[in-house]
Amino acid sequence: MRMPPAPLPRRVAAEFTGTAALVAVIVGSGIRADLLSGDLGVRLLGNAAASALGLGLLIALLGPVSGAHLNPVVTLSAWWERRREPGGDGGREVLAYLAAQLAGAVGGALLAGAMFGRAPGGSWPAGPAASPHLLLGEAVATAGLVLVVRGLARVGRPGLAPVAVAGYVGAAIWFTSSGAFANPAATVGRSLTDSFTGIAPASVPAYAAAQFLGLLLGTGLAGVLYGTVRAGAEPQPAPARRTG
Repeated sequence: MRMPPAPLPRRVAAEFTGTAALVAVIVGSGIRADLLSGDLGVRLLGNAAASALGLGLLIALLGPVSGAHLNPVVTLSAWWERRREPGGDGGREVLAYLAAQLAGAVGGALLAGAMFGRAPGGSWPAGPAASPHLLLGEAVATAGLVLVVRGLARVGRPGLAPVAVAGYVGAAIWFTSSGAFANPAATVGRSLTDSFTGIAPASVPAYAAAQFLGLLLGTGLAGVLYGTVRAGAEPQPAPARRTG
């Protein structure tokens, strides 16, 4: 999920729209789940399914326009991967993506609240707190996401991203203690909802730090597992030795 050669304003608009839609899906499905069930397991199942499906559709729809990063971690990972390549992603593009993602996440959270008649800031979420075990889960969730994205690029199968990334996120919501926010922009947006998908505003910096730690871990692990060979740059076989 790199930055395709489309005009920058179009790519930025796609990142803003996609991140807003993603956070609206996460927060909106969380509010709906709160209204329909008092069972936490049922609420989590509904939210995980909606989040995974929404993410997969957005990647498929916006990937050809902007790469469908929808996440500062993915943008920074893509920049780091190609920072030394001729014509690689520059700092201006990265900053534009990050700003669009953050603004989109805030807009998406406010839109979801408005659709359910909840005024912004009416009741700030109280949890989850930035407990060490939750931050560990967040670092693991983010590292896994980076590994999936980078791994698909390294093996030349980026077309699987809509299914693979959505599948991983849906699973990570269940197997990590934090619920797999794995997205600093979405974490900021989720601090604006009092549904069970919300996070206490005071915990946002700690969660973001854990996510950036996960970025480093995932990038390092991708290098260990896949080396430095990019998709499309297959290693050349050694010349055959003469035996006679």
